[in-house]
Amino acid sequence: MAFPHLARTDLPAHPTTLGGYARLVREIAADRARWEPLVRYDALTRWYARLETGPGYEVWLLSWLPGQSSGFHDHGRSSGVMTVLEGELTERSLTAGGEGSRALVPGRLRVFSTGHLHEMVNASLEPAVSVHLYTPGLVEMNQYPAGTAQEAAEGAAADPGRHRVH
Repeated sequence: MAFPHLARTDLPAHPTTLGGYARLVREIAADRARWEPLVRYDALTRWYARLETGPGYEVWLLSWLPGQSSGFHDHGRSSGVMTVLEGELTERSLTAGGEGSRALVPGRLRVFSTGHLHEMVNASLEPAVSVHLYTPGLVEMNQYPAGTAQEAAEGAAADPGRHRVH
């Protein structure tokens, strides 16, 4: 073949399905040597760094000190998979049916769809670290004050074609 570089087979396979994205998040979580040296803590805000990008997705590493929160938000057109690597996070979700809360701990995956309205918070007394994969890559994160977050959830339920408030 005149152009052997075009026939390379040693390139990493990029995920394209929910199962593939979940597998990638699990692999990153298990590879402590990859993410641990990158962890930083910021007393003023959550700290984050992009770990990886691929066709149609990106992966972020986040660190959370006790009390730090994302605030209520959605991820625009992106859906994704996340897991906690160290510590514990609490997710508060809003739907037209009300508010729900769940503890997120290492070893468990959390899958979320487009328009998912939630808040992540480190409600524990220890720092936490998490990894988040977004597909497509995260280009918007719409923030909502607590009162308007519930209104947005109710509005989305009333009009399924509208998943967020601008």
